[in-house]
Amino acid sequence: MNHNNTRRWQVTVALATLGAGGLAHAATLDDVREQDRVRCGVNAAQPGFSALDENDTYRGLDTDVCRAVAAAVLGDASKVHYVPLDSVERFTALQSGEVDVLSRTTTWTSSRDTTLGVNFTGISYYDGQAFLVASDLGVQSALELDGAAVCTQSGTTSELNLADYFRANDLTYEAVVFDSPEQSINGFEAGRCDVLSSDASQLHAQRMQLDDPASAVVLPEIISKEPLGPAVRQGDDQWFNIVKWSLFAMINAEEMGITSDNVDERLESDNPDIARLLGRDGNYGEAMGLGADWAYQIVKQVGNYGEVFERNVGAGSEFGIERGQNALWTEGGLQYAPPVR
Repeated sequence: MNHNNTRRWQVTVALATLGAGGLAHAATLDDVREQDRVRCGVNAAQPGFSALDENDTYRGLDTDVCRAVAAAVLGDASKVHYVPLDSVERFTALQSGEVDVLSRTTTWTSSRDTTLGVNFTGISYYDGQAFLVASDLGVQSALELDGAAVCTQSGTTSELNLADYFRANDLTYEAVVFDSPEQSINGFEAGRCDVLSSDASQLHAQRMQLDDPASAVVLPEIISKEPLGPAVRQGDDQWFNIVKWSLFAMINAEEMGITSDNVDERLESDNPDIARLLGRDGNYGEAMGLGADWAYQIVKQVGNYGEVFERNVGAGSEFGIERGQNALWTEGGLQYAPPVR
């Protein structure tokens, strides 16, 4: 049985288990502490979100989410074991217990949230599906793509979005489906298709992987809502809360102006919201099985949400992606976290 067939067999078994009422055992925190690491399912190669750097260490926005969880739970953001997963096997790996959290540019949808035995814990990046085309085609709009061959990836929301968009605009297309982002960008570069369609975040990363990034352009249309975020197995509310509030802590820290550089200084702040977040006033980690300094450790070791965004995909990165919808709600964006109190 080859690797892909093995994974598909595991998917069938996992879903059958769910149908019989099987859920994750409620002891993920104990398991993580016993193994002294957080096992994090990530994309194998999506620069900006999850990719190996020159030191063969995974870096990116998605990997930083897992580092935040490790900082909160183990007091050490480096205690993460990254498990590269493709789009087909990612949910099976989470449900089967191969990973503790899935942080892999995964779109939160109703069917995934209600039929796969997983819970999404928040939105780490607001995204949407777009189109990458060769610059020399002179195409200015997706509405000019009638009859185009479109490369896309199996096991993603992109396939359905494509069908919906072209049907709604009375356009035709030929789908050229690949199993991985690497195969899809290689197919595009080799001329297997006229267009590559995926989440805009992935297209920006794939464009930078071309021999000549200037040879392709991302069209302006966004044709779907793709709220990306970490997911955990159903059946363990404690772990669900830990992963959820690790993300919320980074968002709240940015709103309060707390950074990895000034967090020690802000420990002395008279602001009650800051005192609660950083553990000086009350222990808001206790109900999750964490220490009072859980959020302090996240900000000190990983940074606030703005820092994570900027260094991985924003102005401090090669991608230079604008904050846009991922700006704080106070800055006209959608990022908003419940308060710690």
